[in-house]
Amino acid sequence: MGDVTYQSPIYLQVREVVRTKIEEGEYAPGTAIPSENELAERYGIHRQTVRSAIDALVHEGLLKRVAGKGVYVLGRKMERNLDELQGFTQTMLEKHVKPSFKILTKTLRRAGEKYALMFGIEPDDEIYYIKRLCKADNEPVSLEEIFIPYYVVPKLIGIDLSIFSVYEVYDMYGIKLERARQTLDLVHLEQNDIRTLGIDPELPVMLFQCVTYDDRGRVIEFNRNYARGDKCNFSVHFKK
Repeated sequence: MGDVTYQSPIYLQVREVVRTKIEEGEYAPGTAIPSENELAERYGIHRQTVRSAIDALVHEGLLKRVAGKGVYVLGRKMERNLDELQGFTQTMLEKHVKPSFKILTKTLRRAGEKYALMFGIEPDDEIYYIKRLCKADNEPVSLEEIFIPYYVVPKLIGIDLSIFSVYEVYDMYGIKLERARQTLDLVHLEQNDIRTLGIDPELPVMLFQCVTYDDRGRVIEFNRNYARGDKCNFSVHFKK
């Protein structure tokens, strides 16, 4: 039965086998583990035994069940100062609104001169480009474009960003966000994006552009967020 013996309760052995595979990186943060049926067949045990092992790891916070999609690895949690850096998911949850995303584009591309200079990498190095529609209670509120160097999270292409927020991914991989620089402008969108957001073609949107740094001083993300002015408002707090 592979790594499983009969020296302790079987579900505890399966729990430790899965834990080891998480710790050693075979089951990477943000990716799905094999199904209960696959694990049961692999180790020659009952599916309910596998479920008990998985439930224990879910309770510990190492795994996350997603209805209809499977069980995903969460990995190690990191503390983050949400007073200074806060993503869409955290903001919506604080307002008791259900956040959701629709991934429109997720690909690897050449950095080019502009992003090579921004991220301190070579023009031929790869970066992730992600474009997604952000919803609040299933209503579109913004379009977001995210640029992340490949070296920051090499396995990002296999992580479902409709399940995990980008901030959760950073937590999984031990990336601690330190500070960000943000600008605000008013712009008009192209026709395809107007239809996606469902807004009046004459209505401008608020464009937030944000460069985020980690605790090592590296630029790890550039974000462009096009927010509907009729659905969003923002506040800034000043102090001496």
